Order: sequence, then C-alpha cells, then structure tokens
Amino acid sequence: MSGLTFFVTGANSGFGFAIARSALAAGHRVIGTVRSDEAYDSLRKRLPDAQAVYCDVTDFDAIPAIVEEAEQNHGPVDVLINNAGYGHEGVLEESSLEEMRLQFDVNVFGAVAVAKAFLPLFRQRRRGFIVNVTSMGGQITMPGIAYYCGSKFAMQGISEVMRKEMAPFGVHVTALCPGSFRTDWAGRSMVRTDRTIADYDALFDPIREARRQKDGKQLGDPDKLAQAVLTLVASDTPPPQLLLGSDALTLVRERLSAMQAEIAEWESLTRSTDG
Repeated sequence: MSGLTFFVTGANSGFGFAIARSALAAGHRVIGTVRSDEAYDSLRKRLPDAQAVYCDVTDFDAIPAIVEEAEQNHGPVDVLINNAGYGHEGVLEESSLEEMRLQFDVNVFGAVAVAKAFLPLFRQRRRGFIVNVTSMGGQITMPGIAYYCGSKFAMQGISEVMRKEMAPFGVHVTALCPGSFRTDWAGRSMVRTDRTIADYDALFDPIREARRQKDGKQLGDPDKLAQAVLTLVASDTPPPQLLLGSDALTLVRERLSAMQAEIAEWESLTRSTDG
C-alpha cells in the first residue's frame, strides 16, 4: 500500500492533520487543503513534506479546477479523505435557518462537491478510495446538535449510495463515523448559537456545559484514528461505514437495539397499510 497519494481536505487541524501526518510517516504523498494564508503557512511549517493547496469547500464552482491542478502538479490521487467540516451547537428553535444553511454548505454540499470532482477521475482509472468523514452523529442524535446531526445523516446516506454507484468501477467508498475525540470540534471549531428561550434551560444547559468540560479530555486519540484510517485504506474489502471509538460503538448499538424494539412494537400497524 506504500506510495499512495492522499488528498485531505481540512488538513491543518483535527482529523485532517492527524491523517496527513500519519500518511506521510507511512511513506505516502499528501495534498492537504487549507482555506487561509495562516493555515497554509502552518501546514507548510508543521508538515513540510505535504503539498498545501488552497480550497474553500463552499466555493463549489472552483473545486474541479483545484483538483485538476493538484493532479497535474502532483500526479493522480489514490485516496480522498473528505474531512473538512465543523460542528454547530444550538437548540433547534433558537437556531436560525442561516446557521443551518452554513452547516450544510460545508458538511454536505462542500463534501459532495469535492467527491464529485474525483468521481470521474476514479471511475475512468477504475480505482480509488473515498473516505467521507461523517460522525456517530450521523447515526445517533442528542438535543442541541440538530443541524450537525442532520448534515451527518445526509452524508451517511449519500456515502452509501456513492459506494453502490462506484463499486462497479473498483472504487471504494466508506463513511468514517468517529465518536468523541480530542480535536477542536467541541472547542475552537464549534459554532454555538446564543441561548434565548428559558424553557430549554433544564434540558440543554447541562449538555452544553458537559461538552465544554469534556473538551480536550475525550477518550479518542486522533493519531490512533489516523492509523485506523491507514488500515482501512489498505483493505480490499472495506466496510460501508466504520465506527471509531468505544463511545460510538456503545451509542450506535444502543440506538440499533432501540430501533429493533420500536419496529417490533409497531409491526402490526406497519403491516396494516399493505393493500
């Protein structure tokens, strides 16, 4: 598996940086995208062997040309790590539709735009691997992150369809579903809506405070996630989705168990609609 070329969006921090660093250490080549001059300089300084390129995933029309130029300058990409994204925290009633639009522009439309720039290249070459970084929040929910969970649920579904459409061409697609990791997701990177409705205080304030207290102390190690991604990419039979983190495993299992119970409880009504 040595000598692959990775294209990593959001490569200057969090999972993107950890994956880029691990891929370089394993002998791969890395093209890492950044949005600002500060991030560009930071990535060049911390990972001098990575090729830094500017890419704002919400500038949808510019992405195909960025990908084309990256391949012209650095050769064909083998692995897309579709990582760029952020978290929004806010009670649904308190959160504006504009905040939802921005969340989906980055986490859904941006991710899809990047993937679509690679689909024809991978299809024509009959090889490639797309790792769409979603979240355990694409399979379980909790109060206060409706827009985030909505965006990740969307990417889960899109990834599964993308996988089925690309399978005939030898292209792998896996949704990566991390639990809580020690990244900036719950800290600097998170957008938080101001509280305005007292009725939600008892439900949501403890959740927001607990998330702040846990920031930087999460069980998940980003470097171990990066190693897991390299193991995933080396597989000839990768799964449609890969949970990472024991919390993700526990919470998703609980949700699946609850769904089974719900389906069984309402089965007779479900069947009653057949003609």
